This record gives sequence, C-alpha cells and structure tokens, in this order.
Amino acid sequence: MAAKYIHHFDDLGCDLVQDQQNSRHRILVVEDEHDLRQITAEVLIDAGYHVDMAQNGAVAWSALQRSEYDLLITDQFMPKVSGDELLRKIHGAHMTLPVIMATGFLPAWEFALHIWLQPVKMLLKPYSFERLLDTVKSVLPKDASASDDIPPTPLPPEPPLPPLPSQFA
Repeated sequence: MAAKYIHHFDDLGCDLVQDQQNSRHRILVVEDEHDLRQITAEVLIDAGYHVDMAQNGAVAWSALQRSEYDLLITDQFMPKVSGDELLRKIHGAHMTLPVIMATGFLPAWEFALHIWLQPVKMLLKPYSFERLLDTVKSVLPKDASASDDIPPTPLPPEPPLPPLPSQFA
C-alpha cells in the first residue's frame, strides 16, 4: 500500500486524506466523532478511494462548494449543520451527488415530509467495515469502481419508513 498523508484542508477544520494511488472515486466523509471519521476514511483509502473528511456539515458544505465528489457519506446529528440540513443545501444548489447517511437514528419523519431529501442509502450505526464497503460499492457506478472487480455482497432490504402521522397524511 502506498504511503498516506494527512494535512489541513482549510481554516474551517476539514482534513484532506489521500492515498498515493490513482483512485477514480472521490468520497467526502462527514462525521463529528473524530475516531469514527478517521477509521472510516482509512477503510475507504485501503479500498482504493480518495477520501476527504469534514468534522461537521458546515465544513462539508464548504468542501462541496470547492470540489467535486462522487459520493457523500454523512452523519445526521452534527454541530453547526446536520445531515438533513446538508442534504437541503445540496438540493437547493442543484448538486447531483449520491449520499449515504450513516446514523444511529433515522430521521424518518423528515424524509417522509420531504421525499426529495432522501439519501440514496441509509447505513445504520454501528456498522461493520464490510457493510460500509458493500454500501459504497452498491452506490457508486460499477464501471468506475476503485477497488477490485469483486461484486458487492447483496445488502438486505432497507427497513420501511414508518407511516406518516395522521396530521400529515
């Protein structure tokens, strides 16, 4: 594996993590828990992806305006800008970007009210690294996969969203 380096992305606190390989996919990982953010980035880098990290939604929004990404993996509950607020900003800016929301709590009520906010996939915490990589592979186009040509393991179906409360139906 090629050497990795980490440096400060900007004064907002976004770290850029790159491997020296010629990866074809750029992923932005947004997570306020430092250790989980770092481990997630390392797993993705080891799988051959180019990874940028942001510690909250505000930093992620800044990074999204400066660079193009093939995938956004975001937490939901973060300081400054939450995951669903970040999705609103992306939608408002007419950005087309697949999103994996990795969270311990599904904001189903928000998605039920605003169907256009729904991420491509939900990844429930705690998740295994295998589940993370399988979810990433299922979202990114097959023809430009950064890792080997092993097909992703089929994922079980996502749990259905709860019905809307009667006042919203």
